[in-house]
Amino acid sequence: MRSTYSLSHEPRVKPHGRALPLRVGTRGSPLALAQTRAFQRQLSRFCPVLDSMSVFEEHVITTSGDRIQDKRLAEVGGKGLFAKEIHEALQDGRIDFAVHSLKDLETELPPGIVLACTLRREDARDVLILRDGLEAPDPDAPFAALPPRAILGSASVRRQAQLLHARPDLTVRTIRGNVQTRLGRVRAGAFDGSLLALAGLRRLGLAGEAAVIIPPEIMVPAAGQGIVGVTVRADDVELRELLAAIEDPEARAVSLAERGLLAALDGSCRTPIGGYARLIEGELWLTGLVAREDGSFLLKSQISGSPRRAEALGRALGAELRGQSPADIFLD
Repeated sequence: MRSTYSLSHEPRVKPHGRALPLRVGTRGSPLALAQTRAFQRQLSRFCPVLDSMSVFEEHVITTSGDRIQDKRLAEVGGKGLFAKEIHEALQDGRIDFAVHSLKDLETELPPGIVLACTLRREDARDVLILRDGLEAPDPDAPFAALPPRAILGSASVRRQAQLLHARPDLTVRTIRGNVQTRLGRVRAGAFDGSLLALAGLRRLGLAGEAAVIIPPEIMVPAAGQGIVGVTVRADDVELRELLAAIEDPEARAVSLAERGLLAALDGSCRTPIGGYARLIEGELWLTGLVAREDGSFLLKSQISGSPRRAEALGRALGAELRGQSPADIFLD
């Protein structure tokens, strides 16, 4: 069942003490809906009581980030704009939980809301999309296929900074909208190319659109990229326990490290920051990046340790990067 944000206060049945249908908050983009429905299927498989998709009621919520399409988020308040109205619906009891792309979720959540669950990570790497007529490049030199002074579309200061650091001759212009919209603008020739997350393309069945997958050693992904996170009210103990049971331990560890890095850096929404953690033979390895938007400064560093210390490792690396970066990097 699906409803819009303003609907649905009909009586709800309560099998086994839990009110149904469970009201799920989500953005309305094709990617957000695909992620939300994949989460619902996973929860239904885990809990026999939830053996039918009819026990879920989608509440599609238009966020400020969805409404503002002519500016980069860095210019109007940052990634929290993709969650503000969803948080409000959760706080007001209009939904029971909400599904987010973790990279769009701010590190400090509003009072009374917790991140209850992180799901198994999809491939976190970025990809390069190219217009017709440009050849697919070597993955070890992914920007070599771009002609001099090519125009790339991106709304991410993180991607822009790393791209311009590698190729200062390029021009980056703002591109907003959902994945399909961005692909369409590149196909139409508005840009020579664009940069997108492989995770989103895969979830939409569009991975074939990627000209090349960029290694994380060349372009550090965003913290939380490829991970779906689910938020609930802090006092909803029953749902928190249910969601904790389907959480992916590796996703939890790497997200704690990456979000710890963000919290320690505490950069403004205009600060290009990357964070990418992996578990390798039981040890957590975290790469962090800080840069200037124009690519004139870029600093990367790495830390490793026990996954049990994931958040502490992230904060330690963040403090190191902050201490080694020019002070103006973190000015609002």
